[in-house]
Amino acid sequence: MKFVPNSSIKTIMLEELGLNKIEDLFLDIPKDIKIKNLNLPCGLSQQETERKLRKIVGKNRSCNDFLSFLGGGIKSHYIPAIVKSITSRSEFYTSYTPYQSEASQGFLQAMFEYQSMIAEITGMDVANCSLYDGVTSLSEAALMCTRITRKKNFIMPHNISWEKKCVLSNYAKGPGIKIKEISYNSKTGKIDIDELKRKINGDTSGVYIENPNFFGIFEDDIDEISEIVKKSGSLFVVGVDPISLGITKSPGEYGADIVIGEGRGLGNTMNFGGSSLGIYACKNELLRQMPGRIIGVTKDIKDKRAFCMTLQTREQHIRRAKATSNICTNEGLCALAAVVYLSWLGSEGFFNISKINFENGEKLAKLIASLPGFKLKFKSTHFNEFVVEYSDDVKKLNKILLQNGIFGGLTLEEFYPELENCMLIGTSEVHTDDDFEKFVSSLKEVSYV
Repeated sequence: MKFVPNSSIKTIMLEELGLNKIEDLFLDIPKDIKIKNLNLPCGLSQQETERKLRKIVGKNRSCNDFLSFLGGGIKSHYIPAIVKSITSRSEFYTSYTPYQSEASQGFLQAMFEYQSMIAEITGMDVANCSLYDGVTSLSEAALMCTRITRKKNFIMPHNISWEKKCVLSNYAKGPGIKIKEISYNSKTGKIDIDELKRKINGDTSGVYIENPNFFGIFEDDIDEISEIVKKSGSLFVVGVDPISLGITKSPGEYGADIVIGEGRGLGNTMNFGGSSLGIYACKNELLRQMPGRIIGVTKDIKDKRAFCMTLQTREQHIRRAKATSNICTNEGLCALAAVVYLSWLGSEGFFNISKINFENGEKLAKLIASLPGFKLKFKSTHFNEFVVEYSDDVKKLNKILLQNGIFGGLTLEEFYPELENCMLIGTSEVHTDDDFEKFVSSLKEVSYV
């Protein structure tokens, strides 16, 4: 939008309003509560502001400056130039989510294609056109399980990120959902199936399992877990890293009812934590209880193919008591990036990216485990993240690595006291053998300091 100065018409505007000066607009505010002035510095020109901001930003060290092996879900992935080229077009470039009357056919088709691709890779019948992020997707899944089953207990693993636990607990307060945790096996890092059997019962609305889990480990007993959940009459919610689905079974193949995930790795940058992309898909029979919006394809009055909002059961459109979600905005621009990225890869490219992530995880884990003072904490198959136990102080280790231009693993002890001096290391397709050699050499040097 162009800047239109109003100084020349300010007097005319005041006359139209029957006022003498700008201050008259605030006559309704009592004088005793008016603030005379704010403790703010003097204003800066645009040039001065840009210089100041560049100086502040210059203090950051991004993954372009440092090597990053930080685990915990958000990792650097390669983003082809075509993604930015298309998402930056003026037809698409907005954070606002258009309603039916404002949405172009091009944008609606992009969301339709996104839904189709997510449904395909997750093995589900239908997907919505995204939620805020993976965390809100999990929370909405818990609410959905409660609406469908009318039960108040929801089970999740102990070893999921603390952010997910925090947001889920907030969502659960209103409807009175009781969250139960199941621990993980200290040797394998996978969920304790025996504890799941003890805690699941007829009052359980749903069970949430991550595959791979927060430690990067595949739950290879997933078919047994699915059977346990089904027998209890509960809904099976599976959280995924979408990148892993290029080489693994889709959740739909092992009985998932709802699939959620964090879609940031699909063509989206890390952005210091936001914005993000919440993946959400489910079976067809649960469609009416799914939050968010669904774009469908139909024909217009001229019998030509047209795209439209088919389902939007939000509180703006129907009675609040019947709404499935109060989420007003989906991550349209992030979903667009995902569909461009997946289109660019194609099925073969998606398989290759997934394979490289897995192979890099295996390769790096073996290299680190061969070093004196380092060992893998869990003996299980992992994807592109894994837990390493160090014989000394992990925090001290990471500080020295930082001085060497490397972001080390995520320290786990603060959130999992039993994992003292353990760190979650992550890798992806962006890392090369030279990167691994530098990291391993640095670990070897630091361990002798």
